Amino acid sequence: MIGNDWDEKLKIIWHSEGFKKFYKIIEHEYATKTIFPPQNYIFNALKLTPFSNTKVVIVGQDPYHGEGEAHGLSFSVQEGVKIPPSLQNIYKELESDLGIKPSLKGDLTKWAREGVLLLNSVLTVEKDKPASHRHLGWELLTDYIIKVLNTKEEPVVFILWGNFAKEKAKLITNPKHFIITSPHPSPFSARNGFFGSRPFSRTNNFLKNHHLKEIDWSLDN
Repeated sequence: MIGNDWDEKLKIIWHSEGFKKFYKIIEHEYATKTIFPPQNYIFNALKLTPFSNTKVVIVGQDPYHGEGEAHGLSFSVQEGVKIPPSLQNIYKELESDLGIKPSLKGDLTKWAREGVLLLNSVLTVEKDKPASHRHLGWELLTDYIIKVLNTKEEPVVFILWGNFAKEKAKLITNPKHFIITSPHPSPFSARNGFFGSRPFSRTNNFLKNHHLKEIDWSLDN
């Protein structure tokens, strides 16, 4: 399914009858409706950030539901697409926190290659219908991914923005890991505690203190 060490970590899921039945529902959705991201991008987060390379997890809700936006990474949009408001606020906090100027692009692939797993809880969505695939069954897989990461020997930083993401904290029980929570970067909540939360420097300080390579959060070099 993925082509890296996630296949071994998730083989119990891939080979389960329940997942096979669920995935047939997803394939039917793609065959009969306009679904995002493109089907070959559904597992993009796992493909770009192998289990062994995952140092940080940023949990999103579900993909962007507009034409050409989603490409399988939470908060990220494809090259050439207008930067969404939540990502604009993430960039503002990044500049305030680390002095990194906001990127002119919204593609976060570089972060994924740095070891930041940009994981949406729900991996697909119908065009112009936000949260339309919530409760179809994706949460069983993505919660399992978080549980697998919870078993990791090396410390991992979990960044949980907003109430939806904060619900995942109960799956992270290993004291080696570090959980950062704040309000969502959405324009509706960013000023209620997202701005000033300094998730990027806090992440790098934690990694540095555990003798792990820090994340290069810049996108334009």
